[in-house]
Amino acid sequence: MSQLSNIKTVREILSRHGFSFSKKLGQNFIVNPSVCPRIAELGGVGPDTGVLEIGPGVGVLTWELASRAKKVVAIELDQRLLPVLAQTLEEFHNVCVIQGDVLQIDLADLIQREFAGMEVVICANLPYYITSPILMRLLESKLPVRSITVMVQKEAAVRICAQPGSRQAGALSAAVRYYAQPQILFQVSRGSFLPAPEVDSAVIRLDVRQQPAVSPRDEALFFRVIRAGFSQRRKTLPNALSAGLGIDKAQAAAALERAGVPATARAEQLTLEDFCRLTSQIFEELFHKKV
Repeated sequence: MSQLSNIKTVREILSRHGFSFSKKLGQNFIVNPSVCPRIAELGGVGPDTGVLEIGPGVGVLTWELASRAKKVVAIELDQRLLPVLAQTLEEFHNVCVIQGDVLQIDLADLIQREFAGMEVVICANLPYYITSPILMRLLESKLPVRSITVMVQKEAAVRICAQPGSRQAGALSAAVRYYAQPQILFQVSRGSFLPAPEVDSAVIRLDVRQQPAVSPRDEALFFRVIRAGFSQRRKTLPNALSAGLGIDKAQAAAALERAGVPATARAEQLTLEDFCRLTSQIFEELFHKKV
């Protein structure tokens, strides 16, 4: 099945199984033969690697991963694709396909059970509509994985990998940088998919940190502060924090001053270290004293 990225071959296989694409599931399968080998290579897949794949589709990327990795476990939500994958991946004995929702599966348990003794990476062609929830689930679960290499909408890639201080920076990019070091690897045109989406894509890799980038006093509050700061981007931080955290504007301004952050600053100008100091001030001065 080495011709799996050929559009004609894919159409014939899908037709044989009576498969029709689901817009609800955001199904766009890779058919550009140059894309998947690059994902596998740049994702760091090797003979001793275990790979967790999300959304294998017809198995184009899975085929490349299985050709290089020690073991691949692919999670597919759409039950209709299971017989398709059974055909396209029949030559491999190192692939396990699991039907289920990646947002519901206990991924830590799955990795421990399926990849004992292996270094693990995650690879995926993520549906556009659910990119952020899946990425945050993977990161927040603090899984024992080396990296996460995924294909996402090009605009999403820019936001996810945005540097602090840039206009593209947001709550998502801050959260991603807390857990990992992100980078855009390469772009993929819309014509590389079947059916072709209306936008271009990009492949990004998140190199997961062994420890978070900073050590906030209260991690939950740290993310509340970040979300509050970015919730009203056009407002200065005292206004945004006041609205987002339910505190007085004067209290927010005082916390910013003690953290060494100008009251005129906006959230996208802050580094993770700035948010960490700000969180400590808000914790100590506004919440801790109430206990």
